[in-house]
Amino acid sequence: MIVLLCADKKNGMAFHQRRQSLDRAVRADILATACGKPIWMTPYSARQFTEPEAMLQVSEAPLCEAGEGALCFMEFPPLAPGLDRIEALVVYRWDRVYPADQWLDLDLSTGFRLVSSWDFSGHSHEKITKEVYQR
Repeated sequence: MIVLLCADKKNGMAFHQRRQSLDRAVRADILATACGKPIWMTPYSARQFTEPEAMLQVSEAPLCEAGEGALCFMEFPPLAPGLDRIEALVVYRWDRVYPADQWLDLDLSTGFRLVSSWDFSGHSHEKITKEVYQR
């Protein structure tokens, strides 16, 4: 599966059981990446995808249910239990550090190779970096 996630400069992902931030430009890029294919996610994450073109597969356990090649948007760790099924990662990196009590639990320097990285302007963030990692 291909996991999509958002993290800050220090790999923070969430604080007090809530996402750190969101940006509609990131949502638009996720939908463009999906090209009409379903995106697996939790009910919490699905609430932000109100676009009519969003093809969502909502599950309490998307990491367990998403199959090979499927897109899976994850806002909360842990991701490590699904590591053997993760084919690639797409990290949307906020250009700041937010308060966090949950961090990305994968070491991107081990077992992953950065294949592309580029910056774009978001709606609520001046700079967002999209990093694509392959296994």
